[in-house]
Amino acid sequence: MASFIIDGGHRLCGSITPQGAKNEVLQEICATLLTDEEVTIENIPEIADVSNLIQQLMNMGVAVSKNGPGSYTFQARSINMDYLESDEYIDGCARLRGSVMFIGPLLARFGRATLSTPGGDKIGRRRVDTHLLGLQKLGATFHHIEEKGIYCMKADKLKGCYMLLDEASVTGTANIIMAATLAEGTTTIYNAACEPYIQQLCRMLCKMGARISGIASNLITIEGVKSLGGCRHRALPDMIEVGSFIGMAAMTQSEITIKDVSFGNLGIIPESFRRLGVQFEQRGDDIFIPAQEHYEIESFLDGSIMSISDAPWPGLTPDLLSVLLVTAIQAKGSVLIHQKMFESRLFFVDKLIDMGAQILLCDPHRAVVIGHDRRFKLRPRSMSSPDIRAGIALLIAAMSAEGQSRIDNIDQIDRGYQNLEQRLNQLGAKITRS
Repeated sequence: MASFIIDGGHRLCGSITPQGAKNEVLQEICATLLTDEEVTIENIPEIADVSNLIQQLMNMGVAVSKNGPGSYTFQARSINMDYLESDEYIDGCARLRGSVMFIGPLLARFGRATLSTPGGDKIGRRRVDTHLLGLQKLGATFHHIEEKGIYCMKADKLKGCYMLLDEASVTGTANIIMAATLAEGTTTIYNAACEPYIQQLCRMLCKMGARISGIASNLITIEGVKSLGGCRHRALPDMIEVGSFIGMAAMTQSEITIKDVSFGNLGIIPESFRRLGVQFEQRGDDIFIPAQEHYEIESFLDGSIMSISDAPWPGLTPDLLSVLLVTAIQAKGSVLIHQKMFESRLFFVDKLIDMGAQILLCDPHRAVVIGHDRRFKLRPRSMSSPDIRAGIALLIAAMSAEGQSRIDNIDQIDRGYQNLEQRLNQLGAKITRS
């Protein structure tokens, strides 16, 4: 199991470019199963979750070729449907949450799919009801084989319908949209997720010949077509990396430029950091963050304590709450971080408290951060990364601490961040992998 050794207390300087959006490309790679023609996707990050998903496609029989850094061509002409019922396939899907988005394309094109209990971060329950209920409304049937932990799904022919989703699930919306592109008739999805990643998936599907309207809203209409073709598509930069680098610059008192961020697709993220007092400038499509000795958390207009919480888009993505929480440690003032969407994502704060952070964990969903305002430095510690986003928060804390820290289980961080230590070391960080 790999570890990071971090020599903290070093300021960063220079520019860094975010990788392609992990959560977007996981959807789009699955969408290549909808056609037997070539689909080329660019700006794919070289990270563990993406590599594992691509390997699963190759095991199915999808021809995959790498054209250059971050560019892959997929052709799902010959799929081994028997492999989809094998123990190897089921075990692979159980380790990778993105695999849940195979079922929409497979049902639409081949009429059957197998879903195992998907893996991913250990951040509490992440149910698949929205996926199954939505596909069931399109005409799919399924039965649960409890001893294997799998769902076997079939559909002679999917038929479009109206549906109101029980939650604005991003992956659930993606699955239903992909299935509906080849369904007979019109599908209308209300309370659909509308994140930029969903918007990008819809635009890619339209390039392939799909008929989708309502893109960027929570009411999406899909007119089914008989077949889809190939296309070339480029993924957005990863908004979670952009936010991670903003928090990192603030905590380490660093001056950095984040290049090519697609600012218009960041939504409320920049404003959320501004509420913590973090200064930055938009320079074209770049973000410049000056070195800041102090930054002060705002209060609400009535003087009450600032509260930052996650919400479905265009609200704040839950993937950045861990970074915002750690950024508040050295701010002046206090903030309530309210994690509404996942029940176990704040349990990593005990490690920050052990480093000297002043944090009150109210319950599994809420934590109050009382900022140090640089009066105290965090203490270096040895710790372990429980999930991707907690891992990056612990790394930011370690980079701001005086002395040497160690983070174990960085395979979790590698699932979401590409060549992270090399990129940060080029800015002046001191991080080694062991």
